[in-house]
Amino acid sequence: MKDVIISITGIQSSDETSAVGADTIELITGGEYSHGENETILSYMESEMTGMEGTKTTIQIRPDVVVLRREGTTSSNMVFEEGKKHIFLYETPYGAMSMGVDTHRIHTGISEAGGDVEIDYTLDMDNRTVSKNTFKINVRSNTPGMLPQ
Repeated sequence: MKDVIISITGIQSSDETSAVGADTIELITGGEYSHGENETILSYMESEMTGMEGTKTTIQIRPDVVVLRREGTTSSNMVFEEGKKHIFLYETPYGAMSMGVDTHRIHTGISEAGGDVEIDYTLDMDNRTVSKNTFKINVRSNTPGMLPQ
């Protein structure tokens, strides 16, 4: 694992909001990164800003699937697989709920040097759409000049 800078942008909209009214959350944090032949692993600690302080997020990136696992004050195991819907349990200090994630598109441009991941997906609860989401991740070295920006 090597130390990296992770930039995450999450864009969320519901049926009631248009793209103009979408909520955007941006986070830049330090984390760890490991790139192998068939799997890349990225991990970081959530902050107070995300509302999940005390939670470790680990993202496994494989050629056909991305798994986002959270452990700590909030726990979940979201599986993103293009064209497929996966059900997961979302656990918070206030209770747990079963949710579905339907992945529409995954784009990965990841190498040993870092790169980008973008996922478009819909979240639902009881088969009712909760939100439409885009999740963008950029990974770069925390040493200036080491990775392309």
